Amino acid sequence: MAIAAAGCGGGKRADSGPQFQHFVSQPELRPPPITIDVPGDAAAPGYVFIAPKKAVRQEGPLVLDDRGRVVWFHPSTLGVADFRVQQYRGRPVLTWWQGHSKFGRGRGNYVIMNSSYRQIALVRAGNGLAGDEHEFTITPRNTGLITFYEQRGDVIDSGLQELDIATGRVLFEWHALGHIALSESYAKRRGKAPFDYFHINSVESGANGNLLVSARNTHAIYEIDRRTGAVVWRLGGKRSDFGMGAGTTFAWQHDARWRSPTTISLFDDGAAPAVEKQSRALLLHVDFGRRKVTLLHAYTHPKHLLSGSQGNMQVLPDGHVFVGWGAEPWFTEFAADGKVVLDGHFAKGADSYRAYKFGWHGHPAGRPTVVARKAGDGRVTVYVSWNGATDVSRWQVLGGASSADMKPLRTVQRTGFETAVELKTAAKLFQVRALGSTGGVGTSGLVGSG
Repeated sequence: MAIAAAGCGGGKRADSGPQFQHFVSQPELRPPPITIDVPGDAAAPGYVFIAPKKAVRQEGPLVLDDRGRVVWFHPSTLGVADFRVQQYRGRPVLTWWQGHSKFGRGRGNYVIMNSSYRQIALVRAGNGLAGDEHEFTITPRNTGLITFYEQRGDVIDSGLQELDIATGRVLFEWHALGHIALSESYAKRRGKAPFDYFHINSVESGANGNLLVSARNTHAIYEIDRRTGAVVWRLGGKRSDFGMGAGTTFAWQHDARWRSPTTISLFDDGAAPAVEKQSRALLLHVDFGRRKVTLLHAYTHPKHLLSGSQGNMQVLPDGHVFVGWGAEPWFTEFAADGKVVLDGHFAKGADSYRAYKFGWHGHPAGRPTVVARKAGDGRVTVYVSWNGATDVSRWQVLGGASSADMKPLRTVQRTGFETAVELKTAAKLFQVRALGSTGGVGTSGLVGSG
């Protein structure tokens, strides 16, 4: 049975807009409803990180628990992509791209936010280029790997930069033009539109310092020499340096990552245009001696989803595999053997560029938000939430006739993003204390009942 996660006010629909969740204590937040099709009882610990866009009331970074309940939502007037947890200067941070996107190519910047949800850096591409939505990876050297697109004549060039995050200095820059021939592309020229022949969509630094690059429109991934920019090898596509074993051929792929010195993961879209019946998350073994690729595992969705764009594959610390289905609004966690242990989806017509699962401890800089409403006969309902707080397990409601005589009235378990506490009391003022496993972690301001 599917479980729909919604706010205390339930799902709402604007007069001419999509459905959204409603919270009495924070009505300005309108994230999309989330439905969990397979509960995460056997899932790995952590939270789900997505950035829904298109057919949603509000776009923005969104953190969910395994029941699909909102943990943190940050509405944005800009497009958002690649929302995740990374390490910067030895501390966990939230990162994402924000900007404007057209034809699958972005122009924007990269946000780094600390565990108090305060922005600590805004990273921009260098050398007059615009930061693209497809990649922002922080390396162990505290540098950032980003992608860019640049029109040159009737061709769209794309490439990557490595930036010093603290100074913005460009440490390395690579362009597909000059290294990859137009003839390697599977894309078709369309009228007078510039030819996006390469379409870079992921970059990762390997153990040897070289860069692993995925290009959607050549159906290939590449190792790029970090010193010279030369192509060391191609895997897939028209000029593969490796024999592709049964089940290893991919098309229009995204998110190529090293999982070991001989293992690569990627999201095989298989469309668009469609050349496969369903998208797959792949684990590939690369035999560099024999120059052969073999399939270790292919993860597919029970609904046989075929994604025409975007998507990613993450291998979790316990060996589980977490997949974002890109243009299809689903996220799925698999056990290593392929069994689905968590599956959820959000608004129809919406999507998220990638989806991830991470551990995260959020400590908002502000206070919990509280609204108290009279219900008659001396009854009051107190609604409380604290956007982004991960360490709250219980809420203690205090009440009194004045700020000088506030006393505990009731303590309840936290029941999601917003908890509604029913009271029968003559108190005129209310305050809520957030409690964790080790005691109090925050207190709201005083509110009256309206």
